[in-house]
Amino acid sequence: MPTINELSGVAALSICESLLLAMNDGKLLSEPEIMGILKDAAATHEGAIGSGGDDETHRGVAALIDRIIAGGNSVRRPAG
Repeated sequence: MPTINELSGVAALSICESLLLAMNDGKLLSEPEIMGILKDAAATHEGAIGSGGDDETHRGVAALIDRIIAGGNSVRRPAG
């Protein structure tokens, strides 16, 4: 059984992705703006590596965000 922290993280990710999709659907944010938000989030974690925090966590979070960007999970893209 996942821990409450693991479940909280998955729930937060799901909620954030849904919000990004809704913002894109409602024309509040464009796809490039959403990609910029995700890239900024990844860069923040990459920049925190070596700052005395939990480097393994920062690397993992940055890698996960990079996979989200590559997969296009947070924007609706036409099939094709």
